[in-house]
Amino acid sequence: MKTRKITEVMTKNVVCISPDQFLLDVKHIYEKKEFHHHIPVVENDKLVGMVSLVDFMYHISGAGLSDNHEVYKTLKVKDIMSPNPFYVTTDATVKEVASVLKEGRFRAIPVLEDNKVIGIVSTADIIKHFLELAESE
Repeated sequence: MKTRKITEVMTKNVVCISPDQFLLDVKHIYEKKEFHHHIPVVENDKLVGMVSLVDFMYHISGAGLSDNHEVYKTLKVKDIMSPNPFYVTTDATVKEVASVLKEGRFRAIPVLEDNKVIGIVSTADIIKHFLELAESE
């Protein structure tokens, strides 16, 4: 079996946010169809944190769907993000990333090249990859 690089299965064109954006921006990202994973937080082109859907939901508890709730306009990304997130580089293999994801500490991992986010890989990306391999056998 060929060792595949993570760049072959990662999601490209990653949606990133800055620490100073308000939660309203995060809400709008999560409202997009089929957006279900973590959002890398980038400042000066460097990964500084991650926001998960769980982080977001915890902090907006009771806010509802209206964009007008004050929590969306007062809390910023830096108030809810997890700082110094785990990441992999483009040298990582699918097997290496799958091993990390199977431990259950992460659901999505940013992929960096020259310290810049160029992709993100989720458990769903890895499962899809292995299902495609199984179907091709």
